[in-house]
Amino acid sequence: MSKLFIAVEVFHGAGSLEELKNIKGKKAVLVTGGSSMKKSGTLDKAIAYLNEAGIETKIYEGVEEDPSSETCFKGAELMKEFQPDWIVGIGGCSAIDAAKMMWVFYEYPDADFEAMIKPFSVPTLRNKAKFIAIPSTSGTGTETTGLAVITDREKGVKYPIVSYELTPDIAIIDGEICASMPAHVTSNTGLDALTHCVEAYVSNIDNNFADALSKGGLKIVFDNLKEAVQNPNNITARQNMHDASFMGGLAFNNAWLGIVHSLSHQVGALFGVPHGACNAIFLPNVIRFNSKESSRFPDLAKVIGKETTEELAQAIETLRSEVNNQSAIKEFGISREDWDKNLDFMANNAFLDPCTGFNPRKPTVEELKDIYNACYEGLVYSEEKVLNAAL
Repeated sequence: MSKLFIAVEVFHGAGSLEELKNIKGKKAVLVTGGSSMKKSGTLDKAIAYLNEAGIETKIYEGVEEDPSSETCFKGAELMKEFQPDWIVGIGGCSAIDAAKMMWVFYEYPDADFEAMIKPFSVPTLRNKAKFIAIPSTSGTGTETTGLAVITDREKGVKYPIVSYELTPDIAIIDGEICASMPAHVTSNTGLDALTHCVEAYVSNIDNNFADALSKGGLKIVFDNLKEAVQNPNNITARQNMHDASFMGGLAFNNAWLGIVHSLSHQVGALFGVPHGACNAIFLPNVIRFNSKESSRFPDLAKVIGKETTEELAQAIETLRSEVNNQSAIKEFGISREDWDKNLDFMANNAFLDPCTGFNPRKPTVEELKDIYNACYEGLVYSEEKVLNAAL
């Protein structure tokens, strides 16, 4: 028997933010990032709707990109003082992920962060509060996943905290909120959603629901991402990408991810490369690597009018170029010296990343290093080339 994990209530469509006025409760803490939600007026709208519902609000703002464990502790302190019965993560993935971990430390002030690095180790939540996720970017699907990615700044490592306890109670998927998203963020996050669809479909967990969502999300991304980047005020394209992001998130919440994410987590933590951009660089070569074990890639190729695994990988590379994303890690200004110095560290951490356990092909540390090096240079990964170079 299997269980489908999903946000308890999902409101989607342009203008669905208004559903906040129907929430029942007394107090809510809204957790957000920089100034984008305030500048767009979305934060004020959310507060007004909650006030209309008779809910007193307080804001924790300034969550950084790749949120740190320290930020989560600070937010939890505010919550302990205010005692909310709702926590609202509103904004990009970083804000929502941070809000999830603030929620944990609010309910369990003495919880050990390092103990929760082990998958499914978050204690039972909803003793004090429930959770609402309102994404402003169309990529991570965090609004329906039991996942929060938190960075340990001292160690330079991103930790995916995995637990179905973190799955939001309410998700609001409102494409209007994304209209102010810059083109490069639209591109990066859209390619992240694409990666979720691919990795969930080929993971080593069989799930018919995840399969259907992965295929559907993949097609929506290919049909809408370029339009959303080039014409940001096209709310139909924005809503379609928001829906695809949710679909990809729901797919991987039930089938999980693979080594694209394991590899990306390390590069993002050490070098600050945007997560979606990392994924878009690694994905085609990981497809080539995994094709030795999985025969499922042609199924995905057919969804976008292609036939073979290699055609799928090339179509992703073409889309990546069309939405102005980088094709090599070195394009982010990372020197070969710095790359080589950190390569063993990254490969070992990627091998231990929880996502690696769900990859269809079990890699070695050396194979992860080979993929890293190909993607650093922007080269096509080929095991034959790797073997010949070793001879």
